[in-house]
Amino acid sequence: MRQKSYRTEGIGKLFLVPTPIGNLEDMTFRAVNTLRDVDLILAEDTRHTQKLLNHFEIETPQKSFHEHNTQERIPQVMEWLQEGKMIAQVSDAGTPSISDPGFELIQACVEASIPVIPLPGANAGITALIASGLVPQPFYFYGFLPRKKKEKIEALEQLRTHSETVILYESPFRLKDTFLAIQNVYGESQPVVLCRELTKSYEEFIRGTASELVLLLQEEELKGECCILIGHKNPNEVTTALSGAAEENTPDASLSITQQVEWFIEQQQLSQKEAIKAVAKHLGLKKQDVYKEVHSQ
Repeated sequence: MRQKSYRTEGIGKLFLVPTPIGNLEDMTFRAVNTLRDVDLILAEDTRHTQKLLNHFEIETPQKSFHEHNTQERIPQVMEWLQEGKMIAQVSDAGTPSISDPGFELIQACVEASIPVIPLPGANAGITALIASGLVPQPFYFYGFLPRKKKEKIEALEQLRTHSETVILYESPFRLKDTFLAIQNVYGESQPVVLCRELTKSYEEFIRGTASELVLLLQEEELKGECCILIGHKNPNEVTTALSGAAEENTPDASLSITQQVEWFIEQQQLSQKEAIKAVAKHLGLKKQDVYKEVHSQ
């Protein structure tokens, strides 16, 4: 399937328009002109976007488009596009679809052969990376880690097997817990960079090790939008991480079936039902057989 972005007639177009992540001067001429020229703007938060529109004297009408109304809004938007309307999508800050709503709409447009036209612009992850002092490429963008401790640890265990510099987004209210988790998974000496308030007057880069950031966050409460970067590893470290992760995530083979179930409950914080399923998968047994063994004790 080929898309000729500007060589279609009688059908609408979806423009993906990045917006500033803090400094309004980062808005591009093309972004301003596009928002002025389209028939409609889809905004994550219309009140927030209205401030941006007012600043640049843009009078284009808006409709809300966020994670809670995506499914009901997409059919309406598709109808407007098929009628020939030109529509722009923006998020509150940065590039649409990157840790923000938009992906499902883009999929629908692609399937319907409606041109999707991306504009270059602000992105917190790349902005943080190029000034971090860490190896900039290759890099691995993850976005927001899971909120629950167990799921967060599991995600970091997977990320530890990558050699690339890792880019994360995080809420200032979860920084302390996240850096503790990074320290536990990667080790105290792991190079990290915390970037906050990018492009704003309080912009700050805090470079150090995982343990240094943990200590800092125990003494100081940081505010603002945050980006975390975890330094890259060389191939030998990745091989060690892979083998280490495999060993750490499975019980000792000398343990009985019941003891292995108990291991998963204690070490992986699983329920008994989940632990039984994990042991069955680990040993290649039927869940019923593991269940009977556990309950026959």
